[in-house]
Amino acid sequence: MKKISVTFLMLMLTLQLFAQNGDSSLTESVYATGKIYVVVACIVLILFGLLFFLFTIEKRLKKLEEKSSTKN
Repeated sequence: MKKISVTFLMLMLTLQLFAQNGDSSLTESVYATGKIYVVVACIVLILFGLLFFLFTIEKRLKKLEEKSSTKN
C-alpha cells in the first residue's frame, strides 16, 4: 500500500510540470493556417506504417516458428 501511495504522490507532483501557457504564437499560427492537419496526417501515417511493419514481422515470425516446430 505504501508503494501505491508514494507512486500516486509522485504522479500528482509531476502533473504540475505540464501546466503551460496555451498562448503560443507558433500554436496559433499552425492552427490558423491549417497546417495542423498536415502534422496529424504525418503522425497517423507514421503510426500506420509502424503497425503494418509490426504485423508483417509477426506473420514472418509465426511462419518461422511453425517451420521450426515441424522440423523437430
